[in-house]
Amino acid sequence: MIGTYAAVVAVSGASLAIGQAAIGLCGWRRWSWLAPAVGLALVCAACWATVRLPGDGVASAVVVALAAVASVVYLWGRLEGGGDALRAGWPVALVALLAASLPFVVEGHFGILGTSFNPDMSQHLLATDRLADGHSSELLRQGYPLGPHAVAVALNKGLGIGLVQGFSGLTVAVAVLAPLTALAAFAQLRPLPRTAAALVVGLAYVVASYFAQGAFKETIEALFLLAFVLALREATTSWRDLSLRFVPAALIAAGSIYTYSFPSLVWLGPALVIWLGVEAVAHRGRLPWRPLGLATLAFVVLIAPEIGRLIDFKQFETFDPNGPGLGNLFGQVSPFEALGIWPSGDFRLAPGDGAVPAAGYYLGAAFALVLLIYGIHSSWSRRETAILSGLAAVALAYAAARLGGTPYTAAKAIEIAAPLVALTILLPLVDSMPGRLTLGMREELAPRSAWAAATALFLLAAGACSALALANAPVGPTSYSPALTGLRPLVADASTLVIASDTLIADEHGTPYIAWELRGGRVCIAAESELDATPSPGVRFVVTRGDATEPPYPGFRVRRLAPPYVLWEASGAVAAKSPCPLIAVRQARQGPAR
Repeated sequence: MIGTYAAVVAVSGASLAIGQAAIGLCGWRRWSWLAPAVGLALVCAACWATVRLPGDGVASAVVVALAAVASVVYLWGRLEGGGDALRAGWPVALVALLAASLPFVVEGHFGILGTSFNPDMSQHLLATDRLADGHSSELLRQGYPLGPHAVAVALNKGLGIGLVQGFSGLTVAVAVLAPLTALAAFAQLRPLPRTAAALVVGLAYVVASYFAQGAFKETIEALFLLAFVLALREATTSWRDLSLRFVPAALIAAGSIYTYSFPSLVWLGPALVIWLGVEAVAHRGRLPWRPLGLATLAFVVLIAPEIGRLIDFKQFETFDPNGPGLGNLFGQVSPFEALGIWPSGDFRLAPGDGAVPAAGYYLGAAFALVLLIYGIHSSWSRRETAILSGLAAVALAYAAARLGGTPYTAAKAIEIAAPLVALTILLPLVDSMPGRLTLGMREELAPRSAWAAATALFLLAAGACSALALANAPVGPTSYSPALTGLRPLVADASTLVIASDTLIADEHGTPYIAWELRGGRVCIAAESELDATPSPGVRFVVTRGDATEPPYPGFRVRRLAPPYVLWEASGAVAAKSPCPLIAVRQARQGPAR
């Protein structure tokens, strides 16, 4: 617990300080709620740029710490509106932290998020472990974006935080920073609607569902897209007199490259192009070319070191439209989930497969869809060109993924779209609530009380669905070692019995975790309390914990010491027929539904 929350504080604090200092250097002296996203983007880029220097992550920790301290010194006495920002931000941050802690509270322990739901964290932990030791990995060779992994390494080397706790802390920090970023759209509202709206946008249902499966890259990308759109919005409102007003958007875009590689531009690129087109029409072709050029230069300089890896990443297996394409899904995910009202603890399930009848899903989706249509109409009337451009971009990205991609990529498109959908729904509706501060907009066509009721109902329903997804999140082992994965070449396709602790099996979702670590072979898994006197005929290898000094069964000898594990091998011949199931890659990825 201490390691996880220490990582949350470190990532959040550094992001807030560095992000606000960067915005201040662009000429804006008041507090901006885009600081969390700008700062996180710079932290990811800085950690990746320095993690391979001597010290294997020590330099990253030092650089970020010095940058955070320098940012605080720079902002001291220069920052305006800090008190107002603190009063607006602390309730959002506190509730977001409590919501993001739900998985750990429900499961009763801290550990690897998403185990039994999505085994991908195993690959990320393996790559991060090797990065921390200065070694290569398959993800590194493939050009996979490793900015967040470098942040986990910096936490490990700088603060002594375990890799599992570092990743969990980073993921929780993103869940806190996203609602804080949404405050940029709701800053002028009264406290209660402001807090509720920011939380529902930042922790939209599909975002909460991806958090529940430990998918940190997608939650970070959703945050960056939301912030990018809001940065374009600020560039034409509060920042319109600054020559560097588009640089914060460029910094966010650069951070997305180090987090999500070139696919991040599938969302950010169209959002920018559509917005520029709308602005060009509205201003008869007159665009701020010099500020745009300065931002483009900043973006190119920041991503230049990563260009070679961007080229390598285009061959990554996920992009193959002819592959299986399901990942851990059961089929196509409904795009209606992006609307935020989806009463299921598992976003992969079809309507009616859970405790709520199918009619409940469709009624909620229909209600949210009506609000979305109104939100689009109201945003168009108020010339919210940046938000509408972002919404159009995510719609195009989903259509492209659905028609030319796989269910796995289409689901990611839904998740990344969800905060912008919630923002479009809530921005005009919250403005019409009783007690709002005037924004200079015309009176809404419908009675204010009716829209206030609709807003309250949407906030309650969407918030409950997000909480349900978070409460359903599985939490796996509290520690990680690459040793089990390292045994795969030795056991190959022979039958292997893994003897695990009762706690790992019963409380930490150990069965799917072990199956994924030894995927590709035939694996039996048993708790220590369930051992038979002799292994099943055909078992060639047995894996025990490293504190085992005696053979688990007669006739077995030590084949490999791989702390914290011991690999035992049968001394004589074994039966040809294997009693253990084949753990194929796709089977391990599917996992049981919750």
